[in-house]
Formats: sequence, structure tokens, C-alpha cells
Amino acid sequence: MKLLPISPAKPTKVYEYYWRLAAERQRIFFNRIRGIRPLTSDPILLKYKFTNTYRASDRVSQYLIKDVIYKGPQTTEETFFRIILFKTFNKIKTWQLLVKELGEIRYSHYSFERYNKVLSDCMRRGEAIYSAAYIMSSGNSAFGYVRKHSNHLKVIEKMMADDLPNKLKKSQSMQAVFELLRSYPTVGNFLAYQYAIDLNYSPITNFNEMDFVVPGPGALDGIRKCFVSFGGLTEVEIIRLVTEKQNDEFKRFGIEFEDLWGRPMQLIDCQNVFCEISKYSRVKFPKIGGKSGRKRIKQMYRLNEEPIQFWYPPKWKINEKVQKELEKHQSNLDESRGGQ
Repeated sequence: MKLLPISPAKPTKVYEYYWRLAAERQRIFFNRIRGIRPLTSDPILLKYKFTNTYRASDRVSQYLIKDVIYKGPQTTEETFFRIILFKTFNKIKTWQLLVKELGEIRYSHYSFERYNKVLSDCMRRGEAIYSAAYIMSSGNSAFGYVRKHSNHLKVIEKMMADDLPNKLKKSQSMQAVFELLRSYPTVGNFLAYQYAIDLNYSPITNFNEMDFVVPGPGALDGIRKCFVSFGGLTEVEIIRLVTEKQNDEFKRFGIEFEDLWGRPMQLIDCQNVFCEISKYSRVKFPKIGGKSGRKRIKQMYRLNEEPIQFWYPPKWKINEKVQKELEKHQSNLDESRGGQ
């Protein structure tokens, strides 16, 4: 395989597969919508779990957008409270449990004792309340509670008491939002950036996703595997470089890529793909090491047949195209069933 330069950085052979992974994972996304089987012929993608190429297309992000952000009172305070509560646990079942036990989630009805009891009772039953996607700091040193979730509720309380929702709304940049979020206990760089992106799905902020990026640990590992030399660039500059060159790189490698109904990959998406190529290359290129030294992929792929009615932040102006695609697929599916 001939390696061509992406000046000034120098790629390894993993770099081409960064783009192949992005395209194939996006093809799987559309194959599911269109009822095309098998979803892929890639044995690694068939065996192990990988996120979508576009972060907003993942099941948890879709639930956040449709059932958390845009369902309920749309005031800045209430919208922020729902977002930060959901993302603290980042688990659909935990949100659904809170709704079942407490009714509509509203800050105006919030009680530490009630929320804490529901979560504590869930843990006593041996049920997980946190997603495995993020490693969450316990917050014990800041608030002194034994249970992690108790401390996290207190973090949210502090955010609300500080009028953080309105401070974020008045922020002049995504980086300013990031820095405000990062100033709170248990919220490090990675979480602050993830929260900033989630808030930007809402009407609270409206920044371009090409404005700012913070690479997480997985992305840093993936970048290290993709490049033998950064050519003097930082990891942030590498992410921006590949994001800006995406059309050229797909063309250069002869890869067909179907974007998200006209929306190209943004910085957050390319950051995520670096995280995913870090995992993918553990199997595909086991001799190429990164920063973490991890050798295996832990999460196995299990097909979730529950359909998703994809819907994105209205500000993106793609939902009409999405709906037409979904209706077309449903019509074809109904015709197929009728002919059986």
C-alpha cells in the first residue's frame, strides 16, 4: 500500500483505514435504515461494537435530542437541567427510571432526597445507573458522599445555584462554554467538551461544531496510531486538518462516503472516528501501538432491532430530508411485506 503525504504530518498504514472505517460505519448506518442485509462484510465491525461515524446518530444521542432536550419546558434553566442530568448518567434506562418514579423531570420540582433515593434503590437492586462510555470521577472529595451519584446530584445543584444555564447562554464561544463547565468538580476536559456538544444540540447555545475540539483519551491513542510524525502539529490541529480535508482524502483513497444528508463530518465526529480507529486497529493492526497499550476490544456487537426514528437538532436543517428517507424506507418495507 503506497502511503501519500498529508502535509505536514506523516501517516502510518492505519491512516487509510481511518477513512475506510468512517465510510463503512456510515454505510452500516444507512443499511439499517434501508433494510439492507447483511449490514457489512467487515468481520471486525460484525464482531465488535463501534459508535456511528456521526456522534448525533448514536442511539443515546438520539434519545437525548428527541426525548430529553426537545421534550418538556423549553426554558434555558429547565432544558439545561434535563441535559446535564441525563448526561451525568448517559444511560437511557436511568432516565426512564427517574421519569417513572418521579414523573416529568423538572428543576422546579427537584428534590435531592427523592432523586437520590430512586438512584440508591436502583443500585441496591444491583442495577447499573451509569453508562460504560465515560469514566466518571466520584466527587467524594468535593461533597463527601459515599455514593458517586449523590455527589453528582450535588454538582448539578451547584451548577443551578450558580445560574450556570444563563451564563452558558450568554457565552461568546464553545470554548467559553467548555471552560465554564470544566470549572465544576468531577467535570474534566473530556466531559466538559462532551457536555458542550450536547448543550449545542439545544437552543441554549448555537455555535459551529467546527469552532472547537478537545481530543479524548481514545482519540489521542488513535491519532498516535495514524501518524508516525505530526510534523509539528498538535493533536487538535491534526483533527482540524483531517476534518477540513475529508472530501479530498475520501477521493484520494477511492472511498465512497455518504454524508449525513448533506452535512459533512464535524470536528466532534472526526475526533470520535480517531477513538474508533484506536479500537479497530487493535485487531486489524495489533503490532501498531498507540498511547494506551490496550490490546483488546471489550464490547461485542449485539444487534438492537428496536428502530430509531432519526431526528436531529432543527438548527441543522436536515430533518425534512431525514423524514423523506425514513418514509421511503418504510414504504419499501411495507411493499415487501405485502408481497410475501
